[in-house]
Amino acid sequence: MTVRMRTGQAAPGIDAAAAGGTVARDMAFLAPDAVAAALAVDPATGLDPGEVRARAARWGPNALRARPPVPAWRRLLAQFADPLVLLLIVAAAVSAGLWLREAAAEGQSGLPFESLAILAIVLLNAAIGTIQEARAAQAVAALRRMSAARARVIRNGTRQEIPAAELVPGDVIRIEEGDAIPADARLVRASALLTNEAALTGESVPVPKGAHPEDALPKDALPKDALPKDALPKDALPKDALLLDRRAGGETDPAEPRTMVFSGTTVSAGLGLAIVTATGMRTELGRIAGLLEETTDEVTPLQTELARLGRRLGLAVLAIAGVLAVTIVLADHIRTLPALLDTLILAVALAVAAVPEGLPAIVTAALSLGMLRMARRRAIVRHLAAVETLGSADVIASDKTGTLTRNVMTVRTVVTASGRSTPGGPPAGPDGPLRSELRQALLAGALANDAVLQEREGGVAIQGDPTEGALLVAARTAGLGAEARRFVRLAEIPFSSERRRMSTLLRETGGPSCLVAVKGAPDVVLARSSRERVGGRDRPLTPERRDAILAANAALAGDGLRTLGLAHRAVPEGEATAPDDRIEQDLVFLGLAGMSDPPRPEAREAVARARAAGIRSVMITGDHPRTAAAIAAELGIASDGTALTGAQIDAMAPGALDEAVRRVSVYARVAPAHKLQIVRALQRNGLVVAMTGDGVNDAPALKAAEIGIAMGVTGTDVSREAADIVLADDNFATIVAAVEEGRAIFANIRKVLRYLLSSNLGEVATMALGVVLAPLLGLAAGPGEVVLPLLATQILWINFVTDGAPALALAVDPVDPAVMKRPPRPRGEGVLTGAMAWSLSFIGIVTAACSLFVFDACLPGGLVAGSGTLAYAQTMTFTTLVLCQLFNVFNARSAEASAADGLFKNRWLWGSIVLSLLLQVAVVYTPVLQQGFSTVALSPGDWLFCAGVASAVLVLEELRKAVARARRSAAPGA
Repeated sequence: MTVRMRTGQAAPGIDAAAAGGTVARDMAFLAPDAVAAALAVDPATGLDPGEVRARAARWGPNALRARPPVPAWRRLLAQFADPLVLLLIVAAAVSAGLWLREAAAEGQSGLPFESLAILAIVLLNAAIGTIQEARAAQAVAALRRMSAARARVIRNGTRQEIPAAELVPGDVIRIEEGDAIPADARLVRASALLTNEAALTGESVPVPKGAHPEDALPKDALPKDALPKDALPKDALPKDALLLDRRAGGETDPAEPRTMVFSGTTVSAGLGLAIVTATGMRTELGRIAGLLEETTDEVTPLQTELARLGRRLGLAVLAIAGVLAVTIVLADHIRTLPALLDTLILAVALAVAAVPEGLPAIVTAALSLGMLRMARRRAIVRHLAAVETLGSADVIASDKTGTLTRNVMTVRTVVTASGRSTPGGPPAGPDGPLRSELRQALLAGALANDAVLQEREGGVAIQGDPTEGALLVAARTAGLGAEARRFVRLAEIPFSSERRRMSTLLRETGGPSCLVAVKGAPDVVLARSSRERVGGRDRPLTPERRDAILAANAALAGDGLRTLGLAHRAVPEGEATAPDDRIEQDLVFLGLAGMSDPPRPEAREAVARARAAGIRSVMITGDHPRTAAAIAAELGIASDGTALTGAQIDAMAPGALDEAVRRVSVYARVAPAHKLQIVRALQRNGLVVAMTGDGVNDAPALKAAEIGIAMGVTGTDVSREAADIVLADDNFATIVAAVEEGRAIFANIRKVLRYLLSSNLGEVATMALGVVLAPLLGLAAGPGEVVLPLLATQILWINFVTDGAPALALAVDPVDPAVMKRPPRPRGEGVLTGAMAWSLSFIGIVTAACSLFVFDACLPGGLVAGSGTLAYAQTMTFTTLVLCQLFNVFNARSAEASAADGLFKNRWLWGSIVLSLLLQVAVVYTPVLQQGFSTVALSPGDWLFCAGVASAVLVLEELRKAVARARRSAAPGA
């Protein structure tokens, strides 16, 4: 059937179909030709570009309505949800009111600079938090766009792969095992097609599908006049359209039509060709109200742990601030309302500054930006939690083909009854038996094939499986292209991991009978063969010949070649009506095709890098054991030639596999079910497993593994949906790069935590010790006065200047090469360890000591006599504390390495430090800010003194790290 329409002029039925609802679903009960006519498309050629544009403009993208983004003003308001921030704002407002009342009573002019400074800092912090959250949200949105679903379509006579969002009603889509169906569509061709419609019906049993209503529906289907007369617009369909329904007058249940496939469901088996009838919100999935509105943002275990840590720190700091406030009130005999209010503001400001309220936003930004970095290295993360788990991976269990190898298949040799030959090479003779056998074998490989060769500038492009493409190229090289085109495909039995073979039923143009062409695992094809092609005739397969063929197969596998068995047989006309496994019996064995898929050049180095990082590489493949062992030895995965097969796993006693996985790193001839067994066995040994997969049946293993990794190029939609990470290039080296990035992300989050907690601890210790040691420091407060090393505004300013930009810069610190020289992080190890806590405490105490030393040195009396005023001493202490935290940024970059390592690698870090210094200079010298923050101008000598004292934070931590490194080097076994 051919349908021709002028661009932009849709058939009358297209509006009804694309509108979704009952009319679109009624396409299920039309004959395939009637559906194509109603949707104005030829299934053989698909839509042309002009028609696609016209329909896209009319119906919009094939996407469900997304939850609207949170407006910026709501994000900003959410920053004030913290009770401490609200209390600080209220206290500042009350303080401003008291100031205004006193100013009016005393006739003073001016502004309440302190209260205004507090409010300004709160607003600035809220703005920064809003920007950080927006940046993280943009990063997550970018990742979602990268992992968007794709669809295979026929447009303008060629196969294409496009984003699923670009589908329009009338598009012709091709679906096969493992695909997620991208839109509601009516089948026009199907072969052994089963779909899983649990997403719509809740029923997990696969549903059989067919292209013809009379084949797909029950025998008691009603005749064509059962459909209500007004179901379709007048003249929308051809007069001879076949209409079938199951219930007179009843609305169609989406679970019932066997000729329809639905968006959001998946293909369990088989393949099909279908015409899109509804897209976006007009699909059955789109009819489910509130689907996306009810979704929630993903929260990872790390974020949960940090939230719990933040709550505990908040309670601790609140307790300290409360005790500090009570101590001040009692020690200084404070009774007046203004002094009590100042004390309250001071306590609340200390609590606000000490609690790292920006940590969740920074962690989210670190995760999101790190995931973008991973995406640039071709690893797309679907679940945030996988980023954390990557650092704990002990084993990477990987497929061979396409992951460890290049997936560029080439038929190197073909072994037939008369010998061994090379496609395109010189045969034994132009008409000899070897040539005849080679042509028959390659023809079978080209006919049992779903790949397509497309002519392109500079060569031929393969659309489809690389192995099938290699067979097509070999047949073309042997001059069999025209001969293959004489055959018309009637049906096929698709390949599956259980069957390990594929068959097609064909009729030769003008021929008297049909032909079955079979390709698959050599042992499977040979077991179903009873004869062998020798020259131009067939002879029975003897046990000796079977042994010889299997020996030849083993020899090819030992050379590192992937092998396929090829066979065919003539089928009587009567058997060709309903193809099933029975037509794959009594085959004529034609030969073995040996294909090479060389290892990726970068794979060996990636295996070595993984080993240096304490990660073991394991190869799992369906190939011959000798092929697997040869590739594994070349890559450095295993050199002992040992490969455990699926049959051997099945024969093992309970518990034996747990022992075997400790020493075996190569698994061959395995089915997807064996992958799950291997994962479970590795996990029972206490190992964290990253597992790759590409097929439908790999999904259980991907879900069971701590890190499921799907192939983005050759993988199915089902495997990608089950995985945590999708490889955009199917490359083993990308897995190792993802592990490196995952470790770097976690290390950066620890850097941020190390910096924020140690710096905030320094602030709390400075204030607490300032109160406790007030008599020793020369602090003399009059009755009812509050005199401390720092003011509330200064504490908030320190939090604003040092907790924002420097912390965010640490979150994007470049990858430290040392992360791949350490063993995996122990499972269950928290983000804050005991060693980290001791280091934080050490830095916090040093920071407080430096700050209080400067404070004491600037005041008369105390341990170190000075001559400055209180305002001068507070400004010096204020500046010293800021500089201490900026020096501490370099400490935080590593818990072990010297700060000098990679000192200039992070330009953002240096930029944030310069910004913080400029802000501190502004608050010290700008008159308006001097009034708001009670600062006085400092001389260059003052700055040098503050910097010299503050540098002790860096110097002493460097000494501590040096001692720790020396002890570790001297330890036995180091």
